[in-house]
Amino acid sequence: MDNKELADLIFPDVKDTSYYEEKYMERQLPEGAIVTRFAPSPTGFVHIGGLYQAEIAKKIAKQTNGVFFVRIEDTDQKREIENGAEEILNALKDYDLSPDETEYSETEVIGNYGPYKQSRRKEIYHSYAKYLIENELAYPCFCSTDELNQIRENQEKAKERTGYYGKWAKCRNMPVKMAIEKIKNGENYIIRFKSPGNPDKKIKHRDLIKGNIDMPENDQDIVIVKSDGLPTYHFAHAVDDHLMGTTLVMRGDEWLPSVPLHLQLFYCLGFKAPKYAHIAPMMKQDGDGKRKLSKRKDPEAAVSYYTEQGIPRQAVLEYLLNIANSNFEIWRKQNPEKSIDEFELDIKKMGVSGALFDMVKMLDVSKNIISKYSAERLYNEVYAWASIYDEELKGMLEDKEYGLKVLGIERENVKPRKDIAKWSDVKYIISYLYDDKFDKNGFFEYQKISEESEINKIVKIYFEKYYDENDDKESWFNKIKDLAEELGYSREVKEFKANPDKFLGHVGDISTVIRVKITGRCNTPDLYEILKVLGKERILKRI
Repeated sequence: MDNKELADLIFPDVKDTSYYEEKYMERQLPEGAIVTRFAPSPTGFVHIGGLYQAEIAKKIAKQTNGVFFVRIEDTDQKREIENGAEEILNALKDYDLSPDETEYSETEVIGNYGPYKQSRRKEIYHSYAKYLIENELAYPCFCSTDELNQIRENQEKAKERTGYYGKWAKCRNMPVKMAIEKIKNGENYIIRFKSPGNPDKKIKHRDLIKGNIDMPENDQDIVIVKSDGLPTYHFAHAVDDHLMGTTLVMRGDEWLPSVPLHLQLFYCLGFKAPKYAHIAPMMKQDGDGKRKLSKRKDPEAAVSYYTEQGIPRQAVLEYLLNIANSNFEIWRKQNPEKSIDEFELDIKKMGVSGALFDMVKMLDVSKNIISKYSAERLYNEVYAWASIYDEELKGMLEDKEYGLKVLGIERENVKPRKDIAKWSDVKYIISYLYDDKFDKNGFFEYQKISEESEINKIVKIYFEKYYDENDDKESWFNKIKDLAEELGYSREVKEFKANPDKFLGHVGDISTVIRVKITGRCNTPDLYEILKVLGKERILKRI
């Protein structure tokens, strides 16, 4: 009765847990359906690792006909940033990872298991905290910060584990009547979990990624409700995952040491624990070693970086699947036209240790994806990006008809061009096709043929004798070969390689001179298509 009196004093007006058990009924889903969640804290920018977790969680739910929901864990309100939750949900929407259930605002809630913001679920947590106090599994702690610091100092001097447990848990065995008296006197307190654990015993746990793990039982009397009435992550996640019907918790492996505590909380609350899958962090090469991808050091750690650089959403998602399952790359080669939705993600094939985050690899993935775009789609996406991030590029693309011609060069072919990896590359890549950007007086690297007199002779004879803007591609190239033969160069590269002393060079050297003269570059997409886009009048002005 004393514990009930204490619980009623601390939480006088909360509903009984039976109310919430009835309100949040067990989900009626097909057999084998998995319920996953992404539960970020709005305390900073959206990390690429968070996007990775969200993609995996949504994919697992979707391929089992389950549910993927987003819960905003905003109980640490001192660290919360303005519009943090909104930025998280917008990022998921941008990457086509919008959840089946979440809360966009107090008036826009999708799903029947909300609120989906922890700060709006305070009464629910209080109900379950009251239940623990009534059952002698939680208690008020009146220790000040100074007292807690002193306990830690004493533990360190004694070379014992730090924390609030056993003999060091000063308020653990305080008589209930004394606790009631202190509360009535207005003393400050928090609520702690009264752990029944024994660290000399071990729990056996099977993580879906890490495998079988033996860990000591938890004996720490952790804080479950803070002085502001809000719960800690440990307590809130147990209550929420139970009531929301989460069957699989996918999270970063920094939470792995908390598994004994979390399983203990589920047990003491009378809940069935979900399965856990702890995801290894993304790593980055740093000299001879590796380190975690850092929010402070690495711009690519922020999801916003990919938007600002103009890396297509599909490229980011495909690359992350490469990290998740090593067999994805083989699947993609075998199924080049299929949607990634058709790829079956296997949790058992996820790496136990951190995968190396490779920006070069991601850009290669991006090049392959962009190479399949039509000129219309490419134009629309680049123009939309430039409208926000690059005013000069936007101006270049205002003439849509010409922009489509420029971006359509060597596109929708059997072997389309693969020189664009991100929209921020486009301005440089296409600039030579705009007369006001083309530097006709710049230093041109002509490769093998570098003597000015020879260059001028090649260009003069070609445009006076051979060039015809109405030629089809075969006729055009045959004329380049004719020019090569006339000037003492081999018509075929193979022929030159077989008898190099017989010729000044080969047809490729001739076309390179024309290419560099017209574009200022020795590497461009198809020269024939470039000449068609520029047209005779503009070409002659350039030379």
